[in-house]
Amino acid sequence: MPKLSDTMSVGTLVKWNIKEGQVVAFGDILGEVETDKATMELSCTVPGTILKIYAPAGSQLPVGAPICAIGKQGEAAPEPSAAPAPKAPATAVPAIPEKAEVSCVPAAPASSGSVAPQSDASRAKASPYAKRMAEKAALNVAALSGSGPGGRVVGRDVAAAASAPAVAAPSGPINVAVAPPADGKGIQPDADVPVGGMRQTIARRLLESKVTVPHFYLEVEVDAAPLMAMRESLNKRLAEAGADAIKLSVNDFILKASAEALRRVPAVNASWAGTSIRTHGAVHLSFGVALEDGLVTPVIRDAHAKTLKDIAVEAKSLIGKARSKKLTPNEMSGSTFTVTNLGMYGVTGFFGIINVPNAAILSVGATIKKPVVDAQDRLVIGHRMVIGLSGDHRVVDGANGAQFLQALKQLLEEPALMLI
Repeated sequence: MPKLSDTMSVGTLVKWNIKEGQVVAFGDILGEVETDKATMELSCTVPGTILKIYAPAGSQLPVGAPICAIGKQGEAAPEPSAAPAPKAPATAVPAIPEKAEVSCVPAAPASSGSVAPQSDASRAKASPYAKRMAEKAALNVAALSGSGPGGRVVGRDVAAAASAPAVAAPSGPINVAVAPPADGKGIQPDADVPVGGMRQTIARRLLESKVTVPHFYLEVEVDAAPLMAMRESLNKRLAEAGADAIKLSVNDFILKASAEALRRVPAVNASWAGTSIRTHGAVHLSFGVALEDGLVTPVIRDAHAKTLKDIAVEAKSLIGKARSKKLTPNEMSGSTFTVTNLGMYGVTGFFGIINVPNAAILSVGATIKKPVVDAQDRLVIGHRMVIGLSGDHRVVDGANGAQFLQALKQLLEEPALMLI
């Protein structure tokens, strides 16, 4: 589920691999930080001695908060509030994406063994990620107030400015108290479950999309029998080729067909850019992967240039990384179109919320058996799948959306077309 607003206000320190007094070298893995949708390794880019650890494992910290001090052995660690701000990425801070911005800072330098903080005059006024976001949202980044180190404009500042006219979500606790179960048991304990970083990001981004993007909805029913027959035949041949052969899923066919349908109707492969519509030459497909604590959307890049087998292999790899929380931010950003499939849960039809800045999201339901009337007006048993499209009406008109679904329906009903 790049995405218009994938920055976060807090990060979670999952664990430390170090302790105070330990000597660390460039590239050492200091610990792990949970970003909005993945657990990232925290690399050391400031060799020296760990003078002070400011936050224990499990802590939730605001963006940009110092988490440890590194310097020369015997050197005094600064107080967290006095710790110098990190320099530009890949200099004095660990290699954490800007999306986390949780940093390990060097102690105040006193020799050539430490790295001096930058002055306000030399520090960049906006991060590259924020500049790209501002460009897509048609905002003047120089006019924005920055909340990053030294007043630098970061991604969350652009996201806030882009959604300023929208209705803000309540910032404080909401009264949801209800009477406890009369039998004293109930289906689960009454409790306030802390909201993790992933769920906070999902809530923020979905609210942003639903409030700021004018959604419209279309759906079409597909004869899935030819697709199921081809899948069975191909998987049989692949299995005969070897035990380690890839097994094609229905979703693999949907992804491939979506890429080909976007080739036929490229107007859907676009984004709203404020004062213009940005069209995309490449099809970068994201698809939903459900996890225990939320949903992630890894991206298959250049899907328009990949075979069905290529897409199946890459999707399987990304799903594995998603479930082990090893996806990198780059593997979850930069999509141009999103596919979400709930067919495996028996859901027959639904409409997803658009994954901003995509112009549309495809929702795929289960394939079910039902009575249908065939071309000879006979009542027969058919295999039917309902697919829905949620579109951003600023970018995609109803006719464009209908043409896309028409192209997709043809590809799914004549699946050999997507192989040539």
